[in-house]
Amino acid sequence: MLGFFYFCYMFLFIGGPEILIILLFVVMFFGANKIPEIARGLGKAMREVKDASNEIKKDIRDSAGKITDDFDLEK
Repeated sequence: MLGFFYFCYMFLFIGGPEILIILLFVVMFFGANKIPEIARGLGKAMREVKDASNEIKKDIRDSAGKITDDFDLEK
């Protein structure tokens, strides 16, 4: 678990040269033709995660509203 936090900490402080090296390895490993396809798939996955998290937030807000309606103290 500590390794995960260290990874997140280090990822926050990644700079320009490190990003260029990572991009170079990605191009070498996947090839220039596959990068748009990978980016498209990554974008779709991120959109699905965002939609799912928004739906969960909406469900939580709705449940909280029902609870406050049940325990309305102004009655």
